[in-house]
Amino acid sequence: MESRLLVIGFVYPEPTSSAAGTRMLQLIAAFLEQGYHVTFATTCKTSDKAFDLESIGVKVESIELNASSFDVFIKALNPTIVLFDRFMTEEQFGWRVAEHCPDALRILDTEDLHFLRKARQKAFTTKQPLDSLLFTTDTAKRELASLYRSDLSLIISEAEHLLLTQQLKIDPALLCYLPFMIEAKDCQPQTDCKSYDDRVDFVSIGNFLHPPNLDVVRHLKKDIWPKIRKALPDTKLHIYGAYDSANVKEMHNEFDGFLVHGFVDDAFEALNSAKVLLAPLRFGAGLKGKLVLAMQAGTPCAMSSIAAEGIFGNLPPNGIIQDNSDEFAAHAVTLYTNTPQWTTAQNQGFSVLKARFENHQHMRVLANRIKTLLGRLETHRAQNSIGQMLSHHQLQSTKYMARWIEAKNR
Repeated sequence: MESRLLVIGFVYPEPTSSAAGTRMLQLIAAFLEQGYHVTFATTCKTSDKAFDLESIGVKVESIELNASSFDVFIKALNPTIVLFDRFMTEEQFGWRVAEHCPDALRILDTEDLHFLRKARQKAFTTKQPLDSLLFTTDTAKRELASLYRSDLSLIISEAEHLLLTQQLKIDPALLCYLPFMIEAKDCQPQTDCKSYDDRVDFVSIGNFLHPPNLDVVRHLKKDIWPKIRKALPDTKLHIYGAYDSANVKEMHNEFDGFLVHGFVDDAFEALNSAKVLLAPLRFGAGLKGKLVLAMQAGTPCAMSSIAAEGIFGNLPPNGIIQDNSDEFAAHAVTLYTNTPQWTTAQNQGFSVLKARFENHQHMRVLANRIKTLLGRLETHRAQNSIGQMLSHHQLQSTKYMARWIEAKNR
């Protein structure tokens, strides 16, 4: 019997504009390599930056919210596994999957813990203690409920895995640590990886629809770049990112060397041309794809502790980690100008990639977890009493609200 994976996407993957798009393609590639027939279904419209999934053998389907047409679709497909792209899709479609394909393994890919990112953002903007905000928001309750209802949740960061298992005491059997998965050949220095002498200037990159990235540009403009520019008056900062708004474009200043370019087709080359990536994130969650891509491009990083979270484990970072603006700027200047320190940081980046992100080690873990769960799914679910309770209440509430909306829209 053929194995079938249904991915219910929150959006179409856009690997050139977001780390979430890269993550989704890595997951799809892992299942394709295991011999799965993959279908990607979403309620969203495609975009000009969307990856052509059909080019890699993935079938693409359009689905609707609050519509019984999805019930017909999923019963006909009869997937072995359903992968929910973020908790919002599990909320909308999880009960339908459970009702019409009860034997399908339900996997949630969190991307990052949304409630952690939003709590950190609120703590930063309101100056409230993080602990008072972390587990009390509606987002936290919704995301954690979705995690419990799922048979397995993919957690991209070790820091988030520890938060869930140690602070919230969630059963590790419900979780699987699965970071970015990089092909072995891409964990090594590439032939076109530029040397220190062939690079110039600083770079910052990130999708501007993501609030942490928008804050980075403001932080650089106000607090950090003036200090770096004063020490290195001939350098420039090149800022790249999709969906740059008018507010972002207005920060462009040729005289100050603060250059907002917007979307870039080849992020690797943009990083490969720069000497140092600046990533002073003040809030966020998950793993930062920009740091992983910078390591692949051989570009050392000046980063905050939030940016570095979950990336390096016990290994030395590929650059410097600082949260104080003055110290960040000073260390970024040293990293830029000190050739031996820069070269060491570049080499450390490749060591981190190989040790922590090489894809096959993580693909084996995922494949083994799935095989084990498929062989004892009934027992696994019976042991997850909280998940059973939450699934029951979701079925009773969300199901009938969806039916009411569908009837109302006729």
